[in-house]
Amino acid sequence: MSQKKTPAKKADKTPAAPGGEKLQKVLARAGLGSRREMETAIAAGRVKVNGALATLGDRVEPRDSVAFDERPVTLKAEAEVPRRVLMYNKPEGELCTRKDPEGRRTVFERLPRLKGERWIAIGRLDINTSGLLLFTTDGELANRLMHPSTQVEREYAVRVMGEVKKANVVAMVEGVMLEDGPARFTDVQEFGGEGINTWFHVVLLEGRNREVRRLWESQELTVSRLKRVRYGNIFLDKRARAGEWIELGQDEVDDLATLADLPARKVPELTPNEKNRWSRDKNKRRPVHAMRKPKRPRG
Repeated sequence: MSQKKTPAKKADKTPAAPGGEKLQKVLARAGLGSRREMETAIAAGRVKVNGALATLGDRVEPRDSVAFDERPVTLKAEAEVPRRVLMYNKPEGELCTRKDPEGRRTVFERLPRLKGERWIAIGRLDINTSGLLLFTTDGELANRLMHPSTQVEREYAVRVMGEVKKANVVAMVEGVMLEDGPARFTDVQEFGGEGINTWFHVVLLEGRNREVRRLWESQELTVSRLKRVRYGNIFLDKRARAGEWIELGQDEVDDLATLADLPARKVPELTPNEKNRWSRDKNKRRPVHAMRKPKRPRG
């Protein structure tokens, strides 16, 4: 009597789930820069994992050895990363870059010094735009708040030269096609002034290069002044004058974490040495008021 053969089971060819975390995420968490900056650094060959040049897509675990520019990187768990956030009131004329080849002033020159960490900018403002900039030591918080999928509102005060008609406002709210794709304001409100110096407040859900100015230019109108007054739930207020910064408190940082869908984390208190150093930093960097009016000659 013949026995019925049981068909052999096919080998499972489903690849195992990769372990560890993405390298750029771990580097950003270590305070070396934003995820995008870390991706650029990896592509440029500045990062090694276990002695070998890293590539985009690499993942690492706590036991791995990571070096950035030949310097060892201490891998930190998410809960170990201090979550500090600064609110900075940027004057016109400053660049949102760490170093300028032409020697122009940058926003990072104004910030308090950190030991073993870096301030990461949450978004950017162009040289002719003033107002609210946020900086953090938490790369994951910065990445999520900047990512288009998070849909964080950015509000700007805009002074417009030219006659603004209702049709212009409707067009910018419904959306116009720019050279890099469609763009729109989610809200436009007139805010005072008259004639060629009318102020508006506008809201965006992304931060493309010069997007506010380009939207107005699409209506053949010119922006003569531009100031960011809100990022998410953080409003620019009198605590920081032009060229000055303040550190946000626990409630404000927790609100930003909620917006980014991250768990709350205790904001570390400044040590006495940090308080003294940060106070000296503020005293050394007196604000430069870019829009200060020239003195009138006597007589």
